[in-house]
Amino acid sequence: MKALLIRSRRRPRGDIALLVCVVLMACFGCVMIYSASSYVGEVRYGDSFYFVKKQVVGLVAGGAAMAFFCFFPYRKLEKFRYIAVAVSAVLLALVFVPGIGVTNYGATRWIGLGPLTLQPSEIAKYSFVLFAAAYFSANAGRIRRITGVLPVLGVGGLFCVLIILEPNMSITMCLGMLMLAVVFLSGASLKTFAAILVPCVLAVPVLIITEPYRLQRLSAFLDPWSSPQGEGYQLIQSLYALGNGGLFGVGLFNSTQKYRFLPFAESDFILSVMGEELGFIGLAVFFCACGFIVWRGFKIARGCNNRFGYLLAAGFTLVYGIQVAVNALVVSGSIPPTGLPLPLISSGNTSLIITMASMGVLYNISRGDAAAFNNKMPVAV
Repeated sequence: MKALLIRSRRRPRGDIALLVCVVLMACFGCVMIYSASSYVGEVRYGDSFYFVKKQVVGLVAGGAAMAFFCFFPYRKLEKFRYIAVAVSAVLLALVFVPGIGVTNYGATRWIGLGPLTLQPSEIAKYSFVLFAAAYFSANAGRIRRITGVLPVLGVGGLFCVLIILEPNMSITMCLGMLMLAVVFLSGASLKTFAAILVPCVLAVPVLIITEPYRLQRLSAFLDPWSSPQGEGYQLIQSLYALGNGGLFGVGLFNSTQKYRFLPFAESDFILSVMGEELGFIGLAVFFCACGFIVWRGFKIARGCNNRFGYLLAAGFTLVYGIQVAVNALVVSGSIPPTGLPLPLISSGNTSLIITMASMGVLYNISRGDAAAFNNKMPVAV
């Protein structure tokens, strides 16, 4: 029996496979960013590695953040829930301050920090999950009443309002879906869940109608060929890329759409370049890897022995899974086009760093509850 105990202690603790997959995906993202942006980088900045160099900086910083959270006791994060909410709200508000907020293509979604930019909405999603997990774990007896979930809805609603004003409907939609999912997983009654779901569903057409550009995007989604040089242009080019890829793709680095035909090829629509170069088979492998991360995340949540860790792991996993799904639906023309990065792959340091940090937290949860995660009973002497 003692020998079994010694062997059990020598086994690696936690979900190493998750970390390996995340690092490989982030490295693969650098390769795809080079492929998608080398031409634009050379033409616009005189450096074909311009976007890759920035991404590598984010990869190193994200790796450091992931390593830190792998060993920082995750239960201590519960103490930072109010700080996280306050910091996120302040950062979201700062994008509207002249001289601090950075505007691109009609949207003010970033904060300028010298040569660097920060996208607060990426941080806000994880701050919301942290607050919700801490609140629901401390108020388990109140969540079956609508009044019991109002604090979580208040924080989520505040973030959604600040994000939609940027404007950024894609992140607002992701945060709304995340809010509903976390409330459902917390154990709220179906009556309470329905009372939240119905207003959220009704809000979607209202948000579309109130902004003319959203109506134009909806029209382009329904019939992109009605405006092939306008709102429908990006979707048409994305479909060209995916169609050109066929079953096996045209080969890595051989995309033609990246030659300034497809806008945002290195960021929001990098999946289109992947489809063109790697084909349907390549995308299938990629989505299997994404599914693996989601599966491991939910397995970690299921194996956690405390409510806070369960909701934190499930929430962080949902942030990743929802964003991957929405990005894939956008580039394939399944939903109206909107700007949204592909986690771990798209160019953008804020998304990369915060996503890798969240994966470090997932590993930490699996490491702290290794016996439950591995579905094995602790070995006793």
